[in-house]
Amino acid sequence: MKYKRIVLKLSGEALMGSKNSNIDPAVLEQYTAEIKEIRDSGVQVAIVIGGGNIFRGGQAETLGIDRVQGDYMGMLATVINAMALQSALERHGLYTRLMAGIKMEQVCEPFIRRRAIRHLEKGRIVIFGAGIGNPYFTTDSTASLRAIEIQADVVLKGTRVDGVYTKDPEKYTDAVRYTSLSFQEAYEKNLNIMDMTAFTLCQENKLPIIVFDMNRKGNLMRVVKGEEAGTLIS
Repeated sequence: MKYKRIVLKLSGEALMGSKNSNIDPAVLEQYTAEIKEIRDSGVQVAIVIGGGNIFRGGQAETLGIDRVQGDYMGMLATVINAMALQSALERHGLYTRLMAGIKMEQVCEPFIRRRAIRHLEKGRIVIFGAGIGNPYFTTDSTASLRAIEIQADVVLKGTRVDGVYTKDPEKYTDAVRYTSLSFQEAYEKNLNIMDMTAFTLCQENKLPIIVFDMNRKGNLMRVVKGEEAGTLIS
């Protein structure tokens, strides 16, 4: 395996699948199978999942809710998704730990860096919920920060498309996919890969990002093996 310790970033919206529900069991099952495959091969896996299928902090203003309050609501939404994913992983015999940036001892551990690393070393999958525990930071920022803290080899951003394109491939048929980019090129081309805080954290700490299609079977394994299955930003 090219990557021994990874942070997998998943979007909450992806859990909705084709069904008009917050969480599609078929998507959970597929993601679990993909994650189990790489964990069984010896890769240390940490996961950050968004909460956009339940609530996004950005919705707060339209609902007349204070921005900070809305961001905390979004953090709680990520914990709901993290608990659903944890349950699915454990149903398949995987050992997991859910660690959160907000204290809620009944359902998860507080994030403690050394403990998170120890869980990974023992073969447990660690899921990071509730963001970093502060408003105004996205789950992209959480993925970047936690990856740096646990000394991960790479951030894998699972999306609906198979990499980064010159323009939106879902709207433009002439969009061209990049196989690799430098951080500087991504800045200059104004490519919307992650929010600027998350992206800068990765750049300053020389942490590569791979954007790939999480919904294509076997892609996650291909990425951790180092095969070309997305766009590498380094």
